[in-house]
Amino acid sequence: MEPVLQQRTEDELPVNHDEKVLLSLGYKQEFKREFSLWSAFCVSFAVLGLLPSFASTLFYGMGSAGTAGMIWGWIIAMVFIQCVALSLAELCSSMPTSGGLYYASAVLAPPGWGPVAAWATGWSSWIGQVTAAPSVNYAVAAMILAVLSIADPNFESKNYQLFLLATFLMIVQSCLSSMPTKWIAVFNSLGSSFNMVAVIVVIILIPTAAVTDPKFRPTHQVWSDIENGTDFPNGIAILMSFTGAMWAMSGFDAPFHLSEECAVADVASPRAIVLTSAIGGMFGWVLQVVVAYTVIDIEAVFESDLGQPWATYLLQVLPMKTGLAALALTIIAGFSMGQGCMVAASRVTYAYARDGCFPMSKYWAKVNKVTKTPVNAVWFNCLVGVLLCCLIFAGQVTVLAIFSVGAIACFVAFAIPISLRVFVVGSRFRRGPWHLGHFGKPVGVAAVGFVALMVPILCLPTNTGGSLNSSNMNWTSLVYGAPMLVALLWFAVDAHKWFKGPKVNAKHAMIGQVIKELEGQAEIY
Repeated sequence: MEPVLQQRTEDELPVNHDEKVLLSLGYKQEFKREFSLWSAFCVSFAVLGLLPSFASTLFYGMGSAGTAGMIWGWIIAMVFIQCVALSLAELCSSMPTSGGLYYASAVLAPPGWGPVAAWATGWSSWIGQVTAAPSVNYAVAAMILAVLSIADPNFESKNYQLFLLATFLMIVQSCLSSMPTKWIAVFNSLGSSFNMVAVIVVIILIPTAAVTDPKFRPTHQVWSDIENGTDFPNGIAILMSFTGAMWAMSGFDAPFHLSEECAVADVASPRAIVLTSAIGGMFGWVLQVVVAYTVIDIEAVFESDLGQPWATYLLQVLPMKTGLAALALTIIAGFSMGQGCMVAASRVTYAYARDGCFPMSKYWAKVNKVTKTPVNAVWFNCLVGVLLCCLIFAGQVTVLAIFSVGAIACFVAFAIPISLRVFVVGSRFRRGPWHLGHFGKPVGVAAVGFVALMVPILCLPTNTGGSLNSSNMNWTSLVYGAPMLVALLWFAVDAHKWFKGPKVNAKHAMIGQVIKELEGQAEIY
């Protein structure tokens, strides 16, 4: 008989339900479960940071295919991104651990392939997580310096100023991310609420306060005119515009990594994943439409001396003070987003270090005795993030690669366990209380197909032929490919000898194994 998990209603669950679920996965409870559905959603929504995400990746949407590419590209991308989120939520309900994707790949892989599947997933996921905060803080620092340039036309920002400011933001966020779980939950709830309010305010503010004449562009022009900013055909340009949506939405997996700190995690965490993706996708598209209807000169937005397209756009359509107010909202929301990224990344680092994936893992896997949070992992990620910020000195094109790297790394990590669940495990998959039923496989196939298509697209440069050079090439394949190649070579040469997948501290009960809880609350047959 296929394994089936008999679930009871939430009211009937014993107090230690989460501990029992975690034990069935092979882990003992170490964190305090002080996250609720709302607070887990708040962290992931803060990681999404729709307003700063859109502001940071405006180049990819409007710059690749104009306003038509922005609008249609977001719609098409979100259909498949939602498929990824739904498939991920199903995995989360089945295996609510901090290791998340990495644990799922190890369990779902064919016999003998678990370690290499976990290793590849873990490193790709970690690269995506650890690049998130530096990319956000780079964009926020650029916005802050743009404000200074607006206030003082004689001020010209330097790369070292951008680096120091981004580093300072990361240090402050690391301090906040080292707090006890309860404090982090409160802070991220406030930050996420601010993000929601800021998006709504800007969506209303731009069309009502715009001073351009005419105020809106013609509808047929907005929806049908593709202003191709690449050397590729229009279809490829629209696919390249998906980068913004993929990077902006890549944080919806945060509840998965926080599941060991969430109450009733096998239900609350997958719900938080789906809510984040759905609500984020809806608000993100509305923001795309508002900007598409109000932008005046697309070329001027990307060629301004301010060096920040979002700031240039706001001053193009709004009065000076109103534009600065909208930019200030974006900066504050961006800081909150960066802090949420630090929290999520620290949990991923902790989970992988717990299983010995990193050099000196024993230090990064420690839980602070006072805060009951992985403080060492927070500061390890901070150090790596500061080193990534050094790409600023290599030029804007190079540092922008961390945006597409984040999209590729996260979605590759999403796709590996989803593909194993769909194409390898099949009907033997032990579903959790939140699942897609018969739609699980087709939704998973769509998710994996989308990622397979987009990985090479995200590596394409905007220029081709004689116009392609070192200053405008896409460095994504190097920034992502090099560390992944090193990690895989490390596994082939040495790590395969000692790395056997997640180091569980109790016998897990997945894929046909049998477990009976003493109280009879959860049984797998």
